[in-house]
Amino acid sequence: MAADLDLLAVNLNEIFAGKVVSLEKKLGELTLVVRAADMSGVLTRLRDDAAFRFEQMMDLCGVDYSTYGSDISEGGAYFSSDIAPATYGHSSRFAVVYHLLSVVHNMRVRVRVYAEDDGLPILDSVTDIWPCANWYEREAFDLYGIVFTGHPDLRRLLTDYGFIGNPFRKDFPLSGHVEMRYDPEQKRVIYQPVTVEPREVTPRIVREEHYGRN
Repeated sequence: MAADLDLLAVNLNEIFAGKVVSLEKKLGELTLVVRAADMSGVLTRLRDDAAFRFEQMMDLCGVDYSTYGSDISEGGAYFSSDIAPATYGHSSRFAVVYHLLSVVHNMRVRVRVYAEDDGLPILDSVTDIWPCANWYEREAFDLYGIVFTGHPDLRRLLTDYGFIGNPFRKDFPLSGHVEMRYDPEQKRVIYQPVTVEPREVTPRIVREEHYGRN
């Protein structure tokens, strides 16, 4: 298997010369990073080229790299005041990760693409390459606010109608923006500004002083 990964890495570097931002082999897996401008061509060739034949996209997920690599990311809970975008260690805050499978070659590869604009993260849709990406991209749009150009029906998937914000972003308040209740006078469900005050109910790390030390 290691030899197959080594051969795959060689093929990726050769065929996508100039388009590979990075290629990392770790824990028996390969992670390929490509630029947003190159993603459609690279992903299409990963599907069609006989050297790859990644005909199945197994998963697609958004990532918010705020606090990544800082002491905050290791502490568990965090709040909007903790976010320090300049320190998250990447040129861009948001990325989409594609998990691909080649049944023919019995191999997997992970492809990561960073959105260039933190304020409005935009990437190309891959629904024309793998139709199963439809709902995965809607989920990433709903939870992270990542826009996929060319998607046939890009709308929220998991949150309610009129939902404000993107709940998987690191700076989204834990209590949300609005709360729902039944109004007996109007005899219907209404939304109103959230009345719960944010608070930290437990320490970020709960462990003994010398935990893990012999």
